[in-house]
Amino acid sequence: MERLAGIDASFLYMETPQVHMQVGFACVFDPSDSPSGYDPAAVMQHVEERTSCHRVFRRRLARVPFDLAHPLWVDDPDFDVIRHVHRVALPAPGGPEEFGAMVGRISSTPLDRAKPLWEIWIVEGLEGGRLGLLLRMHHSVVDGISGAGLLMHLFDKSRTTVAPPPPFQTEPDTVPSDLELVAHGLRSRMKQPVVLARTIGETVKKATGLFRDQINERRPSGTRPLGAPRTPFNGSVSSRRNLATLRVSFDDMRHVKNALGCTVNDVILATAGGGLRAYLQGTDALPGESLTAACPVSVRTEAQSLEFNNKVSVLWTSLATDTDDPIERVERIHANTLIAKREFQAMGGDTIQAWAEFAGPRVFNLAVRAYSRQHLADRHRPVHNLVISNVPGPRQSLYLAGLKLESVYLTGPVMEGMGLNLTVLSYAGSVDFAFFVDSELVPDVWDLARATRRAFDELCEVVRSGTELRPTPN
Repeated sequence: MERLAGIDASFLYMETPQVHMQVGFACVFDPSDSPSGYDPAAVMQHVEERTSCHRVFRRRLARVPFDLAHPLWVDDPDFDVIRHVHRVALPAPGGPEEFGAMVGRISSTPLDRAKPLWEIWIVEGLEGGRLGLLLRMHHSVVDGISGAGLLMHLFDKSRTTVAPPPPFQTEPDTVPSDLELVAHGLRSRMKQPVVLARTIGETVKKATGLFRDQINERRPSGTRPLGAPRTPFNGSVSSRRNLATLRVSFDDMRHVKNALGCTVNDVILATAGGGLRAYLQGTDALPGESLTAACPVSVRTEAQSLEFNNKVSVLWTSLATDTDDPIERVERIHANTLIAKREFQAMGGDTIQAWAEFAGPRVFNLAVRAYSRQHLADRHRPVHNLVISNVPGPRQSLYLAGLKLESVYLTGPVMEGMGLNLTVLSYAGSVDFAFFVDSELVPDVWDLARATRRAFDELCEVVRSGTELRPTPN
């Protein structure tokens, strides 16, 4: 048995009929230069071999009776890969919009908690003879960083398929009894008061120190949650999803970063801010205040690099959508993220992880479902406007049964009150933007992707003119 950490379990409790807490990898393969082309049997065999030899694909949830504690992972004695792999064909012409719609349609349904929480969908019929593949996993299993690492396990670094490790072996009697689960839950409950007292003390100490530094050194505070303006995509969500994609050159992005003296993350945020500004202007819905983004931050240590779970915290930043000057936008985002990082370091990356341990399964889920049913997201100011995740992916090309992975788009969950999730994954010299949306709140998501492309091109043009950032005070 392996107990879910509080942060992992919280993604289970946040799930509702409208919100499916999934991480998805939408992959496109080019078989044109593969000697044998696309062979469905070879792809299926490859998937079966790779998923049969890694424990993360073989474990399922075991709920503790009476919700006395967070669930546990147990090895599934009835595992059969055929229950997890599906084939589907796109309608003509099989372009990016059809592929995005198919990814959205598949992702509009929840994963079955009675079996390991993942699926692979092989998508045929893409234009140009390409092949699509969607790997979706529950967010309780992986975060973006560990999910990107999982790609290295599923795929090969060369066209020649490498022999996989031997299949993972498990005994059929590893599933715990209800009595064992209850005993485990009671032991966990007995430890909680001591751990809670320690967590409160540490949090108060860190918050006091941060406040003292801001007062004594007259440092500005960063962007705060619950201060975001309302937009058309901030409201109660449906279960319907759609995906739009955008691909830019990593060399171009790095050139902009170097020329402006900022970070790649600043360039990504400024590109997103410029795209959102133009998109909202086009629908006459641009707020006077800047949009706010929540940015997940990995707190995974090197020793935890091979673990498959969630090791994330979050910081908030302005997207400077209230200015039409792309350089001013980068400057403001750069300054804002410096403040956010300083506050994040002062509070410690493990604060959210620590507090998540006290999320009561039943109470948490009932509260989330009541919030969704009563459409409370329509009645208060947004916590933030969207999540923007920047995930470093593999630098080298990857292959599946001899097929080259051309592009990969990482999708994160669409949450109540936030019908747009933007996840950016770097892969093999490209930067792949995935705009994953509630299709009812954002029915024209491809317009947003095209506006973001223009915003990036504008930044590149400004850099070619020789403009530099003004120094940012510490």
